[in-house]
Amino acid sequence: MNTVMRVGGLAAATALVLTACAAAPEETEETAGGGSTADAATDFTACIVSDAGGFDDRSFNQLSFEGAQRAAEELGADFRDVQSDSASDYQGNIESLVSEGCNSIVAVGFALSAATVESATANPDIDYILVDDAADNDFDGEKDAENVKPLLYNTAEAAFLAGYLAAGYSEAGKVGTFGGQPFPTVTIFMDGFKQGVEYYNEVKGTSVEVVGYQGGEQGSFTGGFEANDTAKGVAAGIIDQGVDVLLPVGGPIYQSAMDAIADSGREIALVGVDADFYESDPSTQDLVLTSILKGMDVSTYEAVMAAGEGEFDPEAYVGTLENGGVGLAPLHNFEDDVDPALMAEVEELQQAIIDGEVQVESYLG
Repeated sequence: MNTVMRVGGLAAATALVLTACAAAPEETEETAGGGSTADAATDFTACIVSDAGGFDDRSFNQLSFEGAQRAAEELGADFRDVQSDSASDYQGNIESLVSEGCNSIVAVGFALSAATVESATANPDIDYILVDDAADNDFDGEKDAENVKPLLYNTAEAAFLAGYLAAGYSEAGKVGTFGGQPFPTVTIFMDGFKQGVEYYNEVKGTSVEVVGYQGGEQGSFTGGFEANDTAKGVAAGIIDQGVDVLLPVGGPIYQSAMDAIADSGREIALVGVDADFYESDPSTQDLVLTSILKGMDVSTYEAVMAAGEGEFDPEAYVGTLENGGVGLAPLHNFEDDVDPALMAEVEELQQAIIDGEVQVESYLG
């Protein structure tokens, strides 16, 4: 188990181009007793535990970490974090934070769901914030512990836009996607992407093909979320079928996709997930067309702030295009390569999704 106390900040949070995240918090207000909110919260301890990807994954865990750390700083609270090296660490890491007197614990990722629910059930006075999972391990439609706040993201909506964009950008008439493992939080990206390509074909009368994913759980998966030869091989297999846009879904596996792109010697655009890859990993800047964003930093920040201010709301949060919880990153280096008319269509499509004129299917409704 790798336990690290952190005081320095990580990379800056990403910015959305098509949809804005929640507004920045107002300056700390004076409390009735004359002190600031931060003064009143100094006896609060905010904590976070990563999944096996670690807090430096430039994506999922890092964004959640940034949000929790920012909240702790603004609250004037103590802040503790623990990194997981493998799934066997999850339960022990959460319990280590309980023993350190944490008042709120952010658990990053669906893989920590069972351990989080078990700890929450045993510690009803602690506020638990579970990123990217509904805390419904018996699948009965209800949370398994009342003091868990799920943070969920309907990324199918933003992925729909990315699929439409990719289809319009592609000269090969083939775009690809693959994932780490066929969990709903992975396939939701792939489902939305596929639907966006199909919608483009419907509107334009084209036949752009999606390689690597047939829908449901049928498609190309690496079996894990590590950047390794297996992930590179899966990416290469899709690239060999002639795609010129590639969406890898699963944390660091995009790094293996980049290696496969380099070996191919072809110009293939990358679509990022979770964070704006252009900002979070400068090595992607010549490759990344756009990124499908999840505002995990903002939603984690808001949940920890609420807990620290005694206003914890255990109801599930669902990020959407409408509330700014999901969106697309800027085109950055690809701005001159994308037809402005196509981007105008993407913007119109975003509003049509928000208005309910275009329906995007996902497990979140």
